[in-house]
Amino acid sequence: MKKKTGAKIKVFLVDDHPAVREGVRSYLTAEGVSVVGEAADDAEALRKLKKVAPDVIILDINLPGVDGGELAKRLRQTVPQAKLIAFSIHSSQEYVVRMARCGVHGYVMKDTPTAKLVEAIARVHKGGLYFPPGMTDAILAPASKPAFGEQNTVLTAREREVLVLLAEGLANKEVARKLGISVRTAETHREHLSRKLNIAPIAGLTKYAIQHGMSPLSLPPAPPRD
Repeated sequence: MKKKTGAKIKVFLVDDHPAVREGVRSYLTAEGVSVVGEAADDAEALRKLKKVAPDVIILDINLPGVDGGELAKRLRQTVPQAKLIAFSIHSSQEYVVRMARCGVHGYVMKDTPTAKLVEAIARVHKGGLYFPPGMTDAILAPASKPAFGEQNTVLTAREREVLVLLAEGLANKEVARKLGISVRTAETHREHLSRKLNIAPIAGLTKYAIQHGMSPLSLPPAPPRD
């Protein structure tokens, strides 16, 4: 796959799984795509992208400790000339729509044939968009104003785990020990939860977890009316 000028399309990979990066890199290289760099996390990606100028960035939206949508926005600011393709295990419409609204130009499922990723790279590089069939109307529909506690409510699997443990009354240090992560990482997940849900108090996070079926706890009965 080459540009009209004869130069190969330059791609940068962001994925925390080495085997995934190796597999994608090998396939893309065999297809004539130049992989100019790769990163396992957001900090490494942002650091390396200041030194290279890729045409397309392939982004795993489920990196540990960072929200995929927020990272997409930061990448767009860091390398505004690059096209961005979300690479995800999630197929639900809410993930696709949210990533589209965070600035990605394409969305490819990890369980689809790798040829689809090559097709997406070619399309977005030419200025087009590449999203799953049947989701165009949802992507183009105007975003409704989020209600209190419902802002950016696409939570990662790890954020859901943290939310459940917080709802059970565990402190950040206990959450970290339970999940085998650092206290700072646990604190970062809590900050992301508060920002996404627009809820700061732990009582509010607990209520959200209960209302959305993430916790076996139940809300206290409403006080009797006078």
